[in-house]
Amino acid sequence: MNFNSYWIRFKSFIGECSRVLKVTRKPDSLEFKTIVKVSGLGMAIIGIIGFVVTMFKQIFFP
Repeated sequence: MNFNSYWIRFKSFIGECSRVLKVTRKPDSLEFKTIVKVSGLGMAIIGIIGFVVTMFKQIFFP
């Protein structure tokens, strides 16, 4: 590939990025709190699963 094709791909990427940034918006407080709660719940569930698997391994496979 030559420099011209890289430049065309770069311009296309910048155009797509600007399009995405035009569509995005800042979440309101209720939406933000909901996102934080769901993310925290997901992290807690993954942590509990990891803890249970580790305890199972230590108990049954010493």
